[in-house]
Amino acid sequence: MLLDVLYEDEDLIALNKPSGLLVIPDRWDCKKENLKAILEKKLKQKIWVVHRLDQDTSGLLLFAKNAEAHKALSRQFEHREIQKKYLGLVHGVLKKDRGQIDKPIANCRRHPGLMIIDKKGKPAETSICVLDRFANYSWLEIAPLTGRTHQIRVHLASIGYPLVADRLYGFLDDAIYLSALKRNYKFKEARKEQPLLSNLALHAFQLTFCHPTMHKTMTLEAPLRKDMKSVVAQLKALC
Repeated sequence: MLLDVLYEDEDLIALNKPSGLLVIPDRWDCKKENLKAILEKKLKQKIWVVHRLDQDTSGLLLFAKNAEAHKALSRQFEHREIQKKYLGLVHGVLKKDRGQIDKPIANCRRHPGLMIIDKKGKPAETSICVLDRFANYSWLEIAPLTGRTHQIRVHLASIGYPLVADRLYGFLDDAIYLSALKRNYKFKEARKEQPLLSNLALHAFQLTFCHPTMHKTMTLEAPLRKDMKSVVAQLKALC
């Protein structure tokens, strides 16, 4: 597998993770492909996981290459000193340009692996900013201030604006087709239309942190993946 390396030095490495790939070994099936194992095999050394992205989320992911860097970066995440920004496409048109979602999140006892809004859960805060509005969608910049599992997905769904292609917290059979966007779309005979976007429309695009040994502020960015970029371009063209 070809890795998209965004930055690398003696202490850390940043990758642009594709959607659909696990970050660490699966709890139930250790044979499933995961980014940590791929990276360790490529670099031929131990790698430390600093933070995680959901399997279906794409974008910027930071790994430490030694224990000292791992400790320093983990401390920054724990103390909320690292700024994370995501890009996401949601169903519906948000009215306000900016908003804050402050709702506690807990594990769902009835459905392991799912998270729910629960007043007895852990505090969770998410900041959202509308970058663009379309007929039935909104293009958002999202900044999670805490790091709960599925936080962005749960929070957006809780206010009635689920992420596109979020089959856990949104719609089960969810994808965007060009035929649904273009009024005079011409179907091609004997060929099934492929969706423009069928993977979760959430991308971790920016991370700002203090380098563990150089002690300087760094901001890294991961280019938006092709399917999301294509859909947003199509939506803008139709406005």
